[in-house]
Amino acid sequence: MRYEQIDVTVDDGVMVLTLSRPEQLNAWTARMGAEMSDALRRADVDDAVRVVVLTGAGRAFCAGADLSTGGATFNAAERERDEAVGGELVLPWQIRKPVIAAINGHAVGVGITLPLCADVRFVAEDAKVQFAFVRRGMMPELAAHVLLARVAGVSVAADLLLSGRMVSGRELCELRIANRTMPASEVLPAALEWARDVARNAAPVSVALTKQMIWSDIAPDLRAMSRRETPPFEWLGKQADAVEGITAFLEKREPRWSLRVSADLPPFGEA
Repeated sequence: MRYEQIDVTVDDGVMVLTLSRPEQLNAWTARMGAEMSDALRRADVDDAVRVVVLTGAGRAFCAGADLSTGGATFNAAERERDEAVGGELVLPWQIRKPVIAAINGHAVGVGITLPLCADVRFVAEDAKVQFAFVRRGMMPELAAHVLLARVAGVSVAADLLLSGRMVSGRELCELRIANRTMPASEVLPAALEWARDVARNAAPVSVALTKQMIWSDIAPDLRAMSRRETPPFEWLGKQADAVEGITAFLEKREPRWSLRVSADLPPFGEA
């Protein structure tokens, strides 16, 4: 695959995978997801790659979904042509090499659920971080419902996912979602230092087996949640609240929600 929206370099055992749409604050597209998945597959089978560093170009890590289609952003039918560029998304937890997310700047929506799937996270202390889904008339994805609760606890997950409030990188570290926080200019160098240390000093098969053991208990829950999330996520993407959430955000005003829990809530979430 020819990469248009990411950059990939490999040096001294470390693959640096950079989300690279800096003028759009690395806003997420299906094309970017397909390219990232291809690079992660390559890393998984290439013995020259011992560790992957995932970061963003410019001043943001990833500002969330690309909103260029406005209210149709989350409507799967409207995205079909774009999503035809690649197959199933490959996430950092699914490969055998360690992945460290160097969250160099703002991380919103998929911009934070994606690094949540990494093994280790370093974050810029002044980064704006937001699981913004419910404020856009949507719901979290990438199995964040399970993963965030495992990483930080149910109370923290409920706080961030149900409110969609914004936190700083510093608070992200205080909540134990990130391993370390530091000035933005130091994030990538620190991540590279960690990655190079692992690449040089840790046995690759030992690392791979250890990673598999770390994720083995939660992986079935993540796969099950991903399957469970898909129908309600796609349903929400077609509803008026998803259109209103994006429109209100772009117009910088408070949203006017129209769906009602008493009448419009589908049975997806029932046990």
